[in-house]
Amino acid sequence: MKKINFAGGEPFLHKSYLNTLIKFCKITLKLESVSIISNGSLIDEQWFQQNSQYVDILGISCDSFNRENLQKMGRVDFRKGQDHLTNIKKIAFWCRNYNVPLKINTVVTSVNYEEDMNNEINDLQPFRWKVFQCLLIEGENWGENALRDVKDMLISQEDFNAFVERHKANRFLVPECNEMMKDSYLILDEEMRFLNCRNGRKDPSKSILEVGVVAALNESGFDRKTFEKRGGKFKWERKNLKENLKF
Repeated sequence: MKKINFAGGEPFLHKSYLNTLIKFCKITLKLESVSIISNGSLIDEQWFQQNSQYVDILGISCDSFNRENLQKMGRVDFRKGQDHLTNIKKIAFWCRNYNVPLKINTVVTSVNYEEDMNNEINDLQPFRWKVFQCLLIEGENWGENALRDVKDMLISQEDFNAFVERHKANRFLVPECNEMMKDSYLILDEEMRFLNCRNGRKDPSKSILEVGVVAALNESGFDRKTFEKRGGKFKWERKNLKENLKF
């Protein structure tokens, strides 16, 4: 194992536990790359001061630079004084100050697919801008027991391609359609089970704590070729990330 990414939900809801994990992964396991994906609402400068040395990549989710669209997609923090776009600008500033490479994740939906985000992304200066096509996952964002239903936010492949075309000159852009996404990630849940997304759900394997990594991997649905095709393998160590910028 060389790289790990902590995602959610929102990892910073359990900040002290997250801090322990990233330090363990970097110092004890000596992993090449430790990254986090967050919405940014719970990150402050004190966290950077205490933990930036243990993080190779900080990913922030930003699905729009239009406040009305953000509200439609639920990207609004209603706590007093909190603003999603202001938070992202602060985090980008701290990333530069503390030498933490910034990644931006954007999910393209029926709400934001007509936006032009080139100027805002260039201002934030991420080393990588991952652009995803909205993907249905049964039980997670649609269907029985799902917390939300995003079927109205789905877009066609043509609309996704048009968004990518509009931003193709952006040096940070790394697009990822549904076909690239669903089979090319190794996702572990809190019970250390791989989640297989091939059938449009997150079907859990047996836990690696019970059957070992090899047996659990056989149930993961992971496609190495698709992983490599989408650019999942790159020089992800912090000291090497400047080489990945598309100047």
